[in-house]
Amino acid sequence: MIISAKNVRFDHHTMWVELSDERIIGVPLSWFPRLRNASAEQLKDYELSPRGIHWDALDEDISIDGLLQGRGDVTHPPHQVA
Repeated sequence: MIISAKNVRFDHHTMWVELSDERIIGVPLSWFPRLRNASAEQLKDYELSPRGIHWDALDEDISIDGLLQGRGDVTHPPHQVA
């Protein structure tokens, strides 16, 4: 069974994702800088697909599998400590 998102909502620090298996997961916005810096209107303008969540105007795609595995934004390499 593929687990998909049914609904997405936000508070000041968290993205809440309601899943097709009735779980609700909370993800820190700090994991996704584009979402953290977006306006409330931009956050509401998302599309759901069987495998994830997409914000066209923000150029952000988040997979449900990635959220369930605890992965944040993987488009930027981790910072190297010198």
